[in-house]
Amino acid sequence: MSETAREAAESLWTGLGRRDFVRAVAALSAGAGVAGVASACSSGGSTSTPSATSSSFTILQPGHGEPSGDHYLQSTPDQVLWGYVPNVHTAPAMQMASGETVTIDTVSHEGVLEDQGRDPVEFFGAHGVDGSDVLADAIGVAADYTRTPRNFDKDGPHVVTGPVFVEGAQPGDVLKIEILEAIPRVPYGVVSSRHGKGALARQSDGGAPEGVALSEVMPPVGTDGRSHSNPALYGNVSTFTTVVDGHGIMKYGDAQVRFPLNPFMGMMGVAFSQDPDPTAATAHSVPPTVGGGNIDIRLLGEGATFYLPVFAEGALFYVGDPHMAMGDGEVALTAMEGSLRGSYRLSVCKPGSGDAPSVAYRYPFAETADAWVPIGLSDPDGALNGNGTDLDVAMRRAVVNALDFLETDRGMDRPTAYAYLSAAADFSVSQVVDKTVGVHGQVYKSHFA
Repeated sequence: MSETAREAAESLWTGLGRRDFVRAVAALSAGAGVAGVASACSSGGSTSTPSATSSSFTILQPGHGEPSGDHYLQSTPDQVLWGYVPNVHTAPAMQMASGETVTIDTVSHEGVLEDQGRDPVEFFGAHGVDGSDVLADAIGVAADYTRTPRNFDKDGPHVVTGPVFVEGAQPGDVLKIEILEAIPRVPYGVVSSRHGKGALARQSDGGAPEGVALSEVMPPVGTDGRSHSNPALYGNVSTFTTVVDGHGIMKYGDAQVRFPLNPFMGMMGVAFSQDPDPTAATAHSVPPTVGGGNIDIRLLGEGATFYLPVFAEGALFYVGDPHMAMGDGEVALTAMEGSLRGSYRLSVCKPGSGDAPSVAYRYPFAETADAWVPIGLSDPDGALNGNGTDLDVAMRRAVVNALDFLETDRGMDRPTAYAYLSAAADFSVSQVVDKTVGVHGQVYKSHFA
């Protein structure tokens, strides 16, 4: 390392402090010289570099680095559910006071799943990642998870961590989730397309979805190997993606495409299902509900706030499905999936306190620094009565929730609010792949300044 680079790095270290310095290196891959100082000064975490990935990255193995929260929760095989989310009867993995913070190491399911061999060392090794740079908790979940039976064709894919019991939370309250950090733990991720899933999926009757020819189905029908009993032979497609200088890199032929990372947790929720069976359809990890879950809204990264109605004592907060990047719609089935270290402040909001938007006492609601984010789902209760998948229903609910917020919280009369939304608000498709589909709006705060 040059003397100039060392002096610059040491100045950053002094100004930011050790924890924020390591965080900046991990999140942004700031440069070889700076990372070298992080390697020399930090005793925690592997700083070795996968040959397939960025030349500068701190691998956040479990227990390494400096978790910033008041509490720290790891994704050990006995603290996660694989394919299901906690229900109101699930024993908490941790308890904390309202207003405290928690750091959670999450594990991406991609690279761990059965159609990828259920061996992350072998899967990522085939893409040039050294075994020491595969997360130990991912290896542990793949090898040692026994809390529920695993059936690839029935269960959800997600590794779900929690739940966290928040003292004082009762049904009828709101859990306010402030997203403080979303830090990539590894410099690689995966985007997967699986037969029978995604925006262009072949239907259960063998035909194409409405509006699409069979020849336009993705992955192509001719590669559908689901007649085999081994998921590894299904013909699903997983696209390995490296991280370099804060961008995802996908190669095709002699070319590549480069896009910025936007880390966020695809799944943040509170216990909703009343069924005591941990593998009940109503606790399946794929469809989101009014208790949140697999909500997949790309705005919910660092600095955003997510509000969820509470259905169980302690709220029982959980996370999973970490994303490094995702476009609105998430069309191929997954985003760029990659393990994250997330930190959250969890606060209980009581009815009438004014601490949460009024809509949030009955429906998920979010906000960023720039906008309020009303949310609409095609089916609010997941698989309780089957899954409604009509995107129009999700859009209408997002608009109604926006109207309710503007009328109740901003004092607008409803006809003016309806006109305003049409003139100045934006509504986007959150995702179309989670059985229950979603729409979210953005009502810009600057319009009300």
